[in-house]
Amino acid sequence: MSVVVCADVGSTYTKAAVVDLDGGRLVAAASAPTTVGTDVLHGLDAAVGAALASAGAGEAPWYVCSSAGGGLRLAVVGYEPLVTAQAGRRVGLSAGANVVHVAAGRLSGADVSALRAARPDVVLLVGGTDGGDAETVTHNATRLAKARFRVPVVLAGNADVRDDLHALLAAAGVPVTVAGNVLPRIGVLEPSSARAAIREVFLRHVIGGKRLSRGTRFARLVRAATPDAVLTGVEVLAGTLGGDLAVVDVGGATTDVYSVLTPDERDSGPSQEVAGTLWRARTVEGDLGMRWSAPGVVRAAVEERLLDPADEAELAAAAALRAADPGFLPAGDGDRAADRRIAALAATVALRRHARGAATGERAGRDLREVKLLVGSGGVLRHADPGDAAAVLDAVLTDHAGGWALPRAARPVVDVDYVLAAAGLLAADHPGAAAAMLRRHLGA
Repeated sequence: MSVVVCADVGSTYTKAAVVDLDGGRLVAAASAPTTVGTDVLHGLDAAVGAALASAGAGEAPWYVCSSAGGGLRLAVVGYEPLVTAQAGRRVGLSAGANVVHVAAGRLSGADVSALRAARPDVVLLVGGTDGGDAETVTHNATRLAKARFRVPVVLAGNADVRDDLHALLAAAGVPVTVAGNVLPRIGVLEPSSARAAIREVFLRHVIGGKRLSRGTRFARLVRAATPDAVLTGVEVLAGTLGGDLAVVDVGGATTDVYSVLTPDERDSGPSQEVAGTLWRARTVEGDLGMRWSAPGVVRAAVEERLLDPADEAELAAAAALRAADPGFLPAGDGDRAADRRIAALAATVALRRHARGAATGERAGRDLREVKLLVGSGGVLRHADPGDAAAVLDAVLTDHAGGWALPRAARPVVDVDYVLAAAGLLAADHPGAAAAMLRRHLGA
């Protein structure tokens, strides 16, 4: 049996899985608290050691992703808020980033100060279609150079000035990586080059810069930001399934939604989205989560009229308790019922925003009617009773008052074995094993 270890170093827990490459089968799994306070390798080594021992295996290659220390914080600086800046934001989300700041137009001194205050790990500098406006992106690059900006920059704008701006930033000591234009033509969104560049910068600069570990071993082990690995796993699953799908991942601090849609040849001509359509998309809802962001779930549910005023006070108290103690574990039926309610509301609001386009920036939203598979993820679903987890996903699929077109015939399934991230990590080197594991464990 040829095995590898896939591990995810999360903000709270580190999960490790031993995968049989020959059969695409999950052999064993284990978890340990993420040891951000000391050295993340302590928790990672513990989780991997326990998983290997459970599998009865010795040494094995490691594939690691990480969202510890806040993951990847990205700022986007673009030419126009509804076109290149929005296109850059979508690309950043697809690269596994938490987009913490978006600026558009010619940066002023105050704009540079606001950019610094957002504390990004990476800046995605975009602007102008190829052969189009070059003045704005040139002005912004010059501003960053004169401000002695030391945050790594991914330059993904107008190709006509790319080399000159790369030289300008590099001469000023700004770490800069060049990528293809994210919006080479109006309505054409090309994320792959910028996404790869953001991944490269994350691995080269961000992981080591977060000081999560004393040596260089952790930085050498990590291959991707966790959301980037998950989106890759979702893409593999979509290819295996052969149709549209969506994933809702309810975490402690955020609720992420991923969707992969089949490109529509009708999405062209005068009515096309000027910032382009990203057929493989991810959105992050930073106010929706099971612990740190639980109060935000209650507020959003009230705004969306999903929560009766009579129930608001009780659930708000439960949410406040969880936010004050992120390590809170449900002790009885009442606690579990509150967790289930918070999870259902977080998932429903997140899917509403994703489908309406409020989170993706798409004017027409995302058409999820043809979604065949809705995958639920996150600890609250993985560790729940199957009936409780099914109820959370059922709340999403019966959200008839949500202002979005529900999937016509989606099958709900929970990623109980947490294989999406593992499949994403294995996709490049072992695509057959990744696809087989998803078929086996998600029933695709």
